[in-house]
Parts: sequence; structure tokens; C-alpha cells
Amino acid sequence: MSRRLSRAWRILALPLISIVLSVLVGSVVIIASNWLVTGELDPGLAIDAFSSLVEGSIGSEAAIVNTLVASMPLLLGGLSVGLAFKGGLFNIGAQGQFMMGALGAVIVGVQLREGPAVVAIPAALAAGMVFGAAWGFIPGFLKATSGAHEVVTTIMLNFIALAILAAAVNGPLNVEGSASPITPDVGNASLPVFVGLTGHIGIIYAPLMAVLYGFLLFRTTRGFEIRIAGSSPDAARYAGMSPKRLIIWTMTVAGLLAGMAGATDLLGTTHQMASSYATTVGFDSIAVALLGRTSPIGIVLAALLFGALRTGSDLMQIQAGVPAELVGVLQATILFFLVASPVIKRLFRLKGARTGLEETTTFTSTYGGEATIR
Repeated sequence: MSRRLSRAWRILALPLISIVLSVLVGSVVIIASNWLVTGELDPGLAIDAFSSLVEGSIGSEAAIVNTLVASMPLLLGGLSVGLAFKGGLFNIGAQGQFMMGALGAVIVGVQLREGPAVVAIPAALAAGMVFGAAWGFIPGFLKATSGAHEVVTTIMLNFIALAILAAAVNGPLNVEGSASPITPDVGNASLPVFVGLTGHIGIIYAPLMAVLYGFLLFRTTRGFEIRIAGSSPDAARYAGMSPKRLIIWTMTVAGLLAGMAGATDLLGTTHQMASSYATTVGFDSIAVALLGRTSPIGIVLAALLFGALRTGSDLMQIQAGVPAELVGVLQATILFFLVASPVIKRLFRLKGARTGLEETTTFTSTYGGEATIR
């Protein structure tokens, strides 16, 4: 039992400490900003803000459903980034893959909006997954064939995806006579709601994807190859594997998951797309994957946390008067403390604690010609 508790602490230490420290930083920001504006030093304001945040995220049945709905795209995006991490890749392009997935879903959804739902929904969802997979294939192919670093190519592809989306909505997908560019509603291609006002079927199939993610990585030959290639490409090559093929496959599947996240958001929540369609789900997915240490259970819990922050921010702003942008501060500080894990380990004397960055460091250093770090 002592050994199990020790192992659990090594796994949970960094994420828990990062969350606690981010709450402390958020509290300081709330108190200091209120003091600068009003001249009053009110420590209780931070307590009121976080109480409202919790109430707005899990304080009622509707709040819980909304939290689940907000968490599902983050969960799928976190799986996308986590899979890439396991393969030694840094998928900064989850944002672009997310947008391309949403674009693919709206293109097919609009075309089938008056058709039978049993056909329209799977077709639109599949289109989003194909678009996302194609957007993930590009940096994977470039990495495998030319050595182009995936961080650079995926960042550029994010901007290209945004431009393609805006061009499509302003052009062929635009509703004639609309005050501003916007696509038609996807109609029958919308994900059916089965609980509350917003609880669509995405809250069922997204966790199932986390189960498949874990099965793939830890119960299949391909998952074993991905993890070996991510840890030591030379060892994988010596064992007869093809690291280049695994890079392409991993980035393609990662893009598919991010595209599925975009399709889920579009078909389940917005149902149509404006030219200014903007979201930070793709970027937040990086923090979700790191906070969850790239494990399926960890990513699910991290996605629920970030979804709760998004859902509860509105009530926090209404009741406590604290801007909803505080959620961005909390997310950013969580990521900051995770990245600063060596300092956290030294300050809190954490022996053996690990974050989800090790696989990426190993892969990058190996392919960059330096010593492997693990």
C-alpha cells in the first residue's frame, strides 16, 4: 500500500501542485486588480470569485451538463496532443486541425441539413475527421521526408487553416443577404440532445475515444511502436520499425482526433460558422494533455477541469464581478508551472515526479543530433 501511494503521489504531485499554485496566482491577481481599481484590499473577493466559479460549473444539473459539453472538444483535442507526445511529436497544430474539422463538418452538414439525421450526422462527423486527418498528415509527411520540424509547420498551418475557413465562409458557404458572412444551419446534421438543453451525444462518444486511445497505446502493437519510436527512434529502427512511417501515421491520427473535436463543437454547439469563427480549444488542448500527463484518465480529468473553468466563468463575472478572462490566467499559469517542473521539483523536493514533456524532449534531441534526455 505504501508503495502504491508513493507511486500515485509521483504521478499526481506536479499536476496538483500546478493547480494549487495557479489558484494562488489567480487570487493575487483578483485582489491586486480590485485594489488598484477601487483602492480597497478585499481578500474575500477571491473566495467569492472561486465559489461562484464552482457554482457555475457544477452547482446544478444544467451547469454539470454544460461543463460536460464544454469538456468534450477539449478531451478530444487533448487526446490529439497526447498521442503526438507519445510519438515524440509536439502537435501545436491541433488548433488548425480543429478548425479544419469544423469546416469539413459544416460543409457536409449544410449539404445534408434536410436529409435523414441517421445519414447526415455520421457523414458530417466523418468529414470533420477526414479534414483534420488531412491537416495532420501534412506536417507528419514533411517531418518524415524532409526533417521539417513539426512545431514550425503546424504553426504555419494554423494560420493557413484560419484563412481557408474565412475564405470559405465569405465565399461559397455564405448565406445570401446575411448581415455578416455566416453559413446556413447544419439542420438535421446537428448532434442530437439527450440530456438537458445542451447535452448532446458527444458526451458519450468522446470518453469512448479516450478508452480507444488507451487501448491503442498500451494494448496494441502499433501503440507499442509509437511509444518506442517516441522514446528512441534509433532503437525502433534497430528493431525493424519505420520511424518515418510512424511519424506520418501518428500525426494523421492526431489530426483526426483534433478534427473530431472541431466537428463535435460545430455540430453539437454552434451549428453554423461565421467567418470570425474563433476558439482556443486547439491551444488549450496542449495544457490538457500536459496536465493529464498524456494518460487517458489524466486527459479526461484535465478536460473536465478546463471545461468547468469555461462554464463557471460567466457566473463568476456576474456574481463576483471578476472578469471571465481570469480563466485564461488560471490556464496559462497551470501550463507555466508544468513547464517549470524542474523548479517545482526542487522547491517541493519531489523525487521521481514526472510531467508529460519527457517524450518530446527525447524525440527532439535524438533527431536534432544531441544526446537523448529521459
